[in-house]
Amino acid sequence: MPNLPSEELSHLLARIALRDRAAFRALHDACAPKLFGICLRLLRDRREAEDALQEIFVKIWHGADRFATTVGNPSAWLNAVARNHAIDRLRQRKARYDGLDSARELADPAPGPEAQAITSDDGRRIDDCLGRLVPERAEAIRLAYVEGETYLDLSQRYDVPLNTMRTWLRRGLLQLRDCLAPVA
Repeated sequence: MPNLPSEELSHLLARIALRDRAAFRALHDACAPKLFGICLRLLRDRREAEDALQEIFVKIWHGADRFATTVGNPSAWLNAVARNHAIDRLRQRKARYDGLDSARELADPAPGPEAQAITSDDGRRIDDCLGRLVPERAEAIRLAYVEGETYLDLSQRYDVPLNTMRTWLRRGLLQLRDCLAPVA
């Protein structure tokens, strides 16, 4: 998260768990742009991303006590809350639109200007690192963590056992982490 070390984020989350509004305001000011970017990248709709961001901060307010300050990385936890909430909204959207005619299929699949603006060095680095993986495993990672497909759906799509799919995804994420790690 911008300008805040992990220790300070952990401290803010601990204070938020005690219902400290000033800590919540500070966390919001520091983290809202990054979490909004995650929402916008996944949802590809500015208004929906704004709504999702508000809901995410409500979740953070109510769930800050669930963050284990001694074990977890606060940035990763906040990003996961945002990503999971955005994926849940995508699933809800998909369920709503399943009954519509094929007009939706005619839409341009290219990302809109806002999504393109969000693409940053981090996005390019992630794409570069995904390009180093076995193509079907990179695609499985995209489908699982960006599109919100379940492990079961992916195992059926790729015709592999469920535990094999879990292994693919776990190893792929480890390879991404190593690739994205800063060079010391």
